[in-house]
Amino acid sequence: MKKFGSLLLAGTLALALAGCGDSNSAGSTDNAAASGSSNGTANKPVEITYWYSWGDKIAENNENLVKMFNESQDEVIVQAEYQGSYADQHSKAQAAFAAGNAPEVWQNEIASVGVFAESGMTQELTSFVEKDQLDMDDFIPGLMGNSYVNDKLYALPYLRSTPILYLNRTMLEEAGLDPAGPKNWTEFEDYARKLTIKDQRYGISMPVDIWFYEAFVRQSGGTMISEDGKSAAFNNETGIEPVKLWLKMKDEGIMSIGTTDDAGTQAKTDFHNQRSAMLFASTADLTNNMKVAEEQGFELGTTFMPANDTFGVPTGGANLVMTSGLSPEKQEAAWKFIKWMTSKEQTIYASSFTGYLPSRISAVESDEMKKLYEEKPLFKVAVDQLEYAGPRPMQKVYPEIGEMIKDEILRAVVDSSVTAEAAIAEAAKKADALLSK
Repeated sequence: MKKFGSLLLAGTLALALAGCGDSNSAGSTDNAAASGSSNGTANKPVEITYWYSWGDKIAENNENLVKMFNESQDEVIVQAEYQGSYADQHSKAQAAFAAGNAPEVWQNEIASVGVFAESGMTQELTSFVEKDQLDMDDFIPGLMGNSYVNDKLYALPYLRSTPILYLNRTMLEEAGLDPAGPKNWTEFEDYARKLTIKDQRYGISMPVDIWFYEAFVRQSGGTMISEDGKSAAFNNETGIEPVKLWLKMKDEGIMSIGTTDDAGTQAKTDFHNQRSAMLFASTADLTNNMKVAEEQGFELGTTFMPANDTFGVPTGGANLVMTSGLSPEKQEAAWKFIKWMTSKEQTIYASSFTGYLPSRISAVESDEMKKLYEEKPLFKVAVDQLEYAGPRPMQKVYPEIGEMIKDEILRAVVDSSVTAEAAIAEAAKKADALLSK
């Protein structure tokens, strides 16, 4: 995790996935027509920069959409630039803003929307929405919780996700298990046990990831931060039981918990290479996992994350934001691009291409998505799971709290003398100190 600079409270970002990609220009319009102006610059397209995260199919999606946008009109030229992980992008955005050369539009990981809005780096969008009479009711309500800061709109949902459980159905069937997957924690533990082959395969490989921890807390009916935002709410059974389960499964040898910086990537590699039978990961990984499963010769499955008292997941992914302080000309260009990228048609394209959730109701109900869900039902799992999804905390210090929780859980993973109770108590103590400032 990376520290933000002086304009932001020190914090870290939680989604510890690893991404790679190429930065290249997407599309061009070289022959903008002049309208008789003596300097020949009238009607010249406005050029803006768009920053995005993650590689593979996600990078292709971003580059493709930018190319399509540039070719669809001649008023704005967007240059797409890859910036690594969300944490990488956020750190670079802070530095670029301080230097006066921030991108006009960029992806803001949802738990950090509040951090950047309250620090004055992103533009409030209500006036643009009202001017164009954008139908905000068409955005899926469960994905809007991380768009507003202090009741003001700062971001629109773009590539949104939830964690889901990926399954190697071939292995499940060979082990005599229901290929639909486990429905609750008890079944999840039993599946992992029956799928493990000592020195050959784990039931599941996973990193210590704050996103997954939030999901398990929600599954027990818990929350991360108190309703008034002034104290930790996870130092109780709902926050301790997930860690106790993970440590139990790790000690039994049926769950591999990575402790290195690349633990998330390693868990995916284990699943792809069939060294583990299950994987917690974003729905955004769906199309890539489908491709890998076909190449490796196994049947891929997806299902809800297992329930405890209930099913439950946080939403994730990124919203699109506009940098604050732009000229009116740049603002209009940035808004034109944001509005286009979050429209029904582009939502359908992005969801179909990557597996990310469609963020608009009209997209979910479209003939295109209905046909996709019928032909490839794996795509619909995350959409159905939205019934049990909720926003991530957006307190300014929450990214740092997420890192503290992760560090304390990792301490319990590597040191058997540290109990789940002790780890969570220490994390809550540190969180309370930050929240009370």
